[in-house]
Amino acid sequence: MPEQSPLDLPEGDPFGPHNLPYGVFSLPGSPDGGETRRVGVRLGAHVLDAGAAAHALGSPYASLLAQPTLNPLLAAGPQTWSDVRRALTAWVTVPAHREAVRPLFHSLADVTLHLPFDVADYVDFYASEHHATNLGRLFRPDSEPLLPNWKHLPVGYHGRAGTVVVSGTDVIRPSGQRKAPSATEPTFGPSAKLDIEAEVGFVVGAPSELGSAVPLSSFRDHVFGLCLLNDWSARDIQPWEYVPLGPFVAKSFATSVSAWITPLEALDHARVAPPARDVAVLPYLDDSAEDEPGGYDLRITVSLNGEVISEPPFAGMYWTGAQMLTHMTVGGASLRPGDLYGSGTISGPEPHMRGSLIELTWNGAEPLELPTGKRTFLEDGDEITLTAWAPGPDGIRVGLGEVTGRIAPARTTD
Repeated sequence: MPEQSPLDLPEGDPFGPHNLPYGVFSLPGSPDGGETRRVGVRLGAHVLDAGAAAHALGSPYASLLAQPTLNPLLAAGPQTWSDVRRALTAWVTVPAHREAVRPLFHSLADVTLHLPFDVADYVDFYASEHHATNLGRLFRPDSEPLLPNWKHLPVGYHGRAGTVVVSGTDVIRPSGQRKAPSATEPTFGPSAKLDIEAEVGFVVGAPSELGSAVPLSSFRDHVFGLCLLNDWSARDIQPWEYVPLGPFVAKSFATSVSAWITPLEALDHARVAPPARDVAVLPYLDDSAEDEPGGYDLRITVSLNGEVISEPPFAGMYWTGAQMLTHMTVGGASLRPGDLYGSGTISGPEPHMRGSLIELTWNGAEPLELPTGKRTFLEDGDEITLTAWAPGPDGIRVGLGEVTGRIAPARTTD
């Protein structure tokens, strides 16, 4: 029986021509990637060498796609993004192109996937009302769970771009200062409360001018696509160090992202209105008159050592990606190709929808019962995987690339 062509996908494949996420891959024989890294587009269980396909078909985008990162494509802007996507769709669907592109596919099992873009800056938000409320109840049980500013602006902090890593990269347990509530002095050592944060990342393409804010209506002019993101957190280091300036060592050791960036155009059928807001926002954040709904209906699954522990719903996020982008730039901060911002932990109204272990176990008081034993926070050797899908055209799902990370032991400081 002849080998099945990569172009012949099972009906309803979530990585079909309606999706076509972008990544960067290298072929066997070059373990470090090096100059062999190239832009790829996923189709089913294969990746198309986008630059080689563009060259074979005489595309004007050949040089843009024959790159070792997505950054040149990100910088090209929304018209080029749309044109390239239209061309790629034709290359994998039009019969006349079939023979030219078929040899340019590689099995995902045979390639190495890399961080798909050079991260310029990284910002993380705190946009889920359910998550913020849960943490408020845990840490401020005698006060209102939400702080006064929370419904007036998307709260966020600047993270560390240099520790954004691609899915599959081990996460080394961080060390830092910790202070128990009853202790008089801090101690130093590996985190004993290592946690996850199930998030969605927004990948910025087209830049903006320093000193100029990006309005809500320009979200699609600057954001290239979405990816899954896990912002690992050390919950015992965080409370001692974050007063008064916010997260630092507890959040700077690793942020895992998918190897695949899903273009915004692939998610048009997943757009939904955000939850009703009960506090009026200032005009620059008011999206009530926008033509398109600002939320995305992404169905996320979190697994620990192969066991599903949570299903956070992104559709319930209080603040939208457009509002986050606008607030991030309202003071005049400029955007650069490769900027990445995260949504913050995604949590829903039910216990099984909580996107972090600190919520799922109520800060360790209610351990998870798993076949491998009880879990409060992560142990060395644990593996976390985020997967997701969104509604697509004609009822077909749009798959988002998974994010996996395994916990490796802390390194000694001797």
